[in-house]
Amino acid sequence: MTVLVTGGTKGIGLAIAKRLAPVHGRVVLAYHSDEAAAEAARAEIAATGAAVDLVRGDVGTIEGSAALIGAVEGLGHGLSHIVHSAAMIYPTTLLGADLVRFRQAVETNGLSLLYLVHAAQHLLGRGSSVVFITSMGARIPSANYGALGVGKALAEAIVRYLVAELAPRGVRVNGVAPGLVHTTSVAAMVGGEEAAQSVVDRAARSNPSGRASRDADYASLVEYLLSPEAEFIQGQVIAATGGVGVIG
Repeated sequence: MTVLVTGGTKGIGLAIAKRLAPVHGRVVLAYHSDEAAAEAARAEIAATGAAVDLVRGDVGTIEGSAALIGAVEGLGHGLSHIVHSAAMIYPTTLLGADLVRFRQAVETNGLSLLYLVHAAQHLLGRGSSVVFITSMGARIPSANYGALGVGKALAEAIVRYLVAELAPRGVRVNGVAPGLVHTTSVAAMVGGEEAAQSVVDRAARSNPSGRASRDADYASLVEYLLSPEAEFIQGQVIAATGGVGVIG
């Protein structure tokens, strides 16, 4: 089975791809621009014995998403599942935003889910699963998170609306909200690696479960949602945050 992981060459997307590759046998990693990171991710996953392909594209446009799915189809291995983890990081308030960049970010972080599923619908069959990687920032506003949080909130609404059209086809769609982990995206959001580590350390100390988030916390959840055992889970956004967002 082939799993497409957008944003799959770095951070959360890469952690998910590494978890899924041995289980499903083949992953396609979609990335935007960082060739070096893409090749490193390919080598890391190939070392597990799984087949891995790279596809470069821009999910933030209708045409870009269609081209990406076309490239996946052109590989000739079909498509069983989509894990949509790609995001555009634009730290900004709403009223202080450059509205052109803000619109682009919301399109990439939100509407792209619809663009991808729309383009891939002829490839997805009974038993296929779509998982959108969201965040608690879609529901809990935080400083300079507007372009990401608003986009992800939009995608969560798209998840719910897609159920009515995908469930009768036997295709599942859900969201997963990981806890805060130290990624290059977090560093870009908060102003650098040192600041990111400080934010993650602070989050770990205040987490109701008493520790920092781990890759396995959310990657194992994605793995389950792609499995046949999860066939009756539809339209849900499941938080793997240790209780953040439930308890302050």
